Amino acid sequence: MGKLTTHVLDTANGCPAANVTVDLYALQANGQRHLVKIVHTNQDGRCNTPLLEDSAMSIGTWELVFYIADYFKAKGHALSDPAFFDVVPLRFAIADPNAHYHVPLLVSPWSYSTYRGS
Repeated sequence: MGKLTTHVLDTANGCPAANVTVDLYALQANGQRHLVKIVHTNQDGRCNTPLLEDSAMSIGTWELVFYIADYFKAKGHALSDPAFFDVVPLRFAIADPNAHYHVPLLVSPWSYSTYRGS
């Protein structure tokens, strides 16, 4: 069965990003967002369980929102006010609900990148 997972790596400090708040939204055809769940990353920068799995996986457009400024402030980084990146939204699509979709975020206070992982 398919599943959706994520993890966050702190490239500024060279470590997993623990305790990052992540919101998962389902996007509807009319553009409205529906909040599905809110999770926090563990000490390894991962979520303890998949964000979606089995029957919860569905074809469509999804969005992960990572609360990055909160994470870096908690780590003691001096950020501008407002922070350059407050939140990082990643919008992606699930085309095969039986596949594993892994959406990692590599982040610093000034940059980020992502990809479809395995």
